[in-house]
Amino acid sequence: MRPGVVQGRASEGVVPESTLLFGWPRPALVLAALIFGVGGAASAYLAVVPFSSAAFGGLTVPTVLAAGVADGFNPCAFALLVLFATYTLTLVNAVTAAGTPTLEARRRLLGAGSLYVGAVLVTYFVIGLGLLSFLSWLGRDHLVARGASILALLMALWMLKDVFLPGVGPSMIAPVGTHARMQKAMERGGLAGMLIAGVLVGICTVPCSGAMYLQITAILHASGGGLTGLALLALYNIAFIVPLLALLLAVSNRRVLGQLGRWNRANSPWIKVGLALAVIAMSFGLLISL
Repeated sequence: MRPGVVQGRASEGVVPESTLLFGWPRPALVLAALIFGVGGAASAYLAVVPFSSAAFGGLTVPTVLAAGVADGFNPCAFALLVLFATYTLTLVNAVTAAGTPTLEARRRLLGAGSLYVGAVLVTYFVIGLGLLSFLSWLGRDHLVARGASILALLMALWMLKDVFLPGVGPSMIAPVGTHARMQKAMERGGLAGMLIAGVLVGICTVPCSGAMYLQITAILHASGGGLTGLALLALYNIAFIVPLLALLLAVSNRRVLGQLGRWNRANSPWIKVGLALAVIAMSFGLLISL
């Protein structure tokens, strides 16, 4: 051990050193390939086969990306990633004398986090495909799209209720016990534990982030979907994990992690308000255009 380095306990179950490739964790490289591959294919298709924004409820590629990033800042998903990072940093507790994580600890955190974020991405995308398929099964008429949009509108109003009348009725939050189940999955260690944690988050954040997602899928359904709808859905989901990726790159510093946690707690009500208002505007826009 080099002088000035304090080596803590590093969990063997969190992305072992053997998973490195060219100095990078393999899960991080796989996630990067997934994002650039899917995002590149979707962008290329939309560039070659342009679509009418009016035919897609006023949606444009920048609008879809902005909606995805905004949804990614949803307090539920953000808070659960902070919990994930805190727990993973504890598992890979290897720091220098200055208190910063060692290179190996950063690699382990990046590898574990990439598994987690990748599982969230795939799970959320599959949920979107399921929503589109379900709406298509109900029918291609405007009544189905109107019903989905009205449901999204009600969910957005519920989000506003949670902010301004938090003690009235149930709240639109992740199911009780999500944190405990997520921590239990991570305690299993290894690839399976991180993948299960990511899948759980992808599923359990739907109640509190579902309004925006349902509204987007309602618009895509009303517009006929097709390959253009699939490409827009893919870009939305990639944009959704951008805040999670940014947080993953920042959380190797415990001080930054603490600051982000406090920022999330202080600003989560206004983030919910912003998301709710955006969904309300999109809902009325779709209802008027149908």
